[in-house]
Amino acid sequence: MKNFKDKVVIITGASSGIGMALAYQFSKLDAKVCIAARRVDRITKIKDDIIKNGYDAIAVVTDVTKEEDCKKLIKETIKAFGTVDILINNAGISMRSRFDDVEISVLKRLMDVNFWGAVYCTKYALPYLLKAKGVVVGVSSIAGFHGLPGRTGYSASKFALHGFLETIRIENLKKGLHVMVIAPGFTCTEVREHALTADGSVQGATPRKEEKMMSAEKVARILIRSIKKKKRNKIITLVGQLTALLQRIIPEQVDWAYYKVMETESDSPLKE
Repeated sequence: MKNFKDKVVIITGASSGIGMALAYQFSKLDAKVCIAARRVDRITKIKDDIIKNGYDAIAVVTDVTKEEDCKKLIKETIKAFGTVDILINNAGISMRSRFDDVEISVLKRLMDVNFWGAVYCTKYALPYLLKAKGVVVGVSSIAGFHGLPGRTGYSASKFALHGFLETIRIENLKKGLHVMVIAPGFTCTEVREHALTADGSVQGATPRKEEKMMSAEKVARILIRSIKKKKRNKIITLVGQLTALLQRIIPEQVDWAYYKVMETESDSPLKE
């Protein structure tokens, strides 16, 4: 897929961060964009901006934890544009807590958003994607390649996402479907502010220096370029690439390295 003109792109979690950046960048490439998220005011504004600039877009209020919402998302996209060429499963939340402290409901919430949201959307979009020989993307993390301490539910949900998309890829090898998993690394978005703590409350303040992180716009550009190049797995950062390599060679050292990194975070749950 070298040219995105008139291609229909669905982006979940598109009210901010990487999803919002993708919506604007795809529209500038003359794609028809469906913006999906829970915050109606945010996605309406993004849609209006895109249309004002002369491009096509719709906004569909979607809670990806609800199967019926995901089904409606695909239905509304087909109603507006007639097909689906690209599905980007971007909706996601994070968490910060040791497993022995966290409530089970928090882990279930992570799985509902990060894993089941992708499953629901992919399930209902798949017939159209197969017909279009389209693309399914899962926005993941290095946490889907190596477990991160203090992020139990997040890592579990991303590992599950990887296994799901890997299987979808293999099952459709003969049908021209492109499946890609992309791991951006730490990106300057709202995800850490909305991360859940041990009791399910929102963290509120980020424990990291956001100004030193990669921008959502840069991640969006890399993601779009990776679709063009038909990448299978795209790990953006050098640290992530080294993690994926070294965990096969010196896994114990990688464990300790991540423990030390996460232990130094502000108010880290790993501190004794």
